Amino acid sequence: MSDSAVVQKRMESRVAHLALVGHVALLVFSGIAFATFLAPPAPAWLQTPANQRVAAFMFMFGGQTTVVLGAIAGLFHAASRLGWRTSGWIFVVGFTISLAAELTGTTTGYPFGPYSYTTQLGYLIGGKVPFNIPTSWFFMLYASLAICGRVLRPSDGSGARWRWAAVAALVLTAWDVSMDPAMVATTHWVWQLPSTEGASPIHRLFLTGFFYGMPLTNWLGWLLTGLIVARAMLAIVPPSRWAAHVAPSRLPLALYAANGVLPILICIGRGMWWAVLLGALAMGIPLLLALRRPAGATAAHLRMPRAAGAAGAAANG
Repeated sequence: MSDSAVVQKRMESRVAHLALVGHVALLVFSGIAFATFLAPPAPAWLQTPANQRVAAFMFMFGGQTTVVLGAIAGLFHAASRLGWRTSGWIFVVGFTISLAAELTGTTTGYPFGPYSYTTQLGYLIGGKVPFNIPTSWFFMLYASLAICGRVLRPSDGSGARWRWAAVAALVLTAWDVSMDPAMVATTHWVWQLPSTEGASPIHRLFLTGFFYGMPLTNWLGWLLTGLIVARAMLAIVPPSRWAAHVAPSRLPLALYAANGVLPILICIGRGMWWAVLLGALAMGIPLLLALRRPAGATAAHLRMPRAAGAAGAAANG
């Protein structure tokens, strides 16, 4: 690698780390704000005209800025590890497929269930889906696949790619355990569940707001969408490349963990203790499993078979 290429990679990595720092700072600040003075009833000092204008500005731009910084962290990290062409493609694929799923969901109720977004998350694509929703899908699935690179065997066969996609979908869906209750409590989106009076047992099972107003269909929709998006990303970057180039870095782990902070803090502030406990466990388990794997173990695992194969070929020659 030339000196200029090395300098470029360092610059990309530095941008990723700086974006991550800003992303984490805004997540923590937002979580504390929603858990304290933004939780009803609003304190008197927040009711002044000047503070109301500040609050309105933060509601309009805070969430969007937070998500954009997370996407920059993921995109620049991917560029430093995989190159700009590849990172651009996984962003486009992740954004496009998840946006299509969200537009379908907000229009038909499938696959997540009947819901709609409010304007609190910023600009609505097609008047239905905030642009930062599919943006979040990209960088959280990027982080989820990095976790897979630490805990799964890196094989590039079709079956292995589907297994990786399934695990990545589970890791992603773990994020929603605390996030959905938090976002509903803060009216970032709204469930519009039908009445279950006289409904069939299956209807009641899947479309009852059993978990802080959320139906079971939501997690099933997350699993399905996450599976499809992750599989598409794995078609561009095979498991061996995720394991060798992305997984050894801890930045994706930090990106994943940081995004659990905001919803868990909100749930703490609203007294939603089951969401706190189950959300922390759901995200904590894959993180702990990934952290137990030494940073260079996956890359070393990939190098060993090649070395063994080369030695065998030399011996046979």
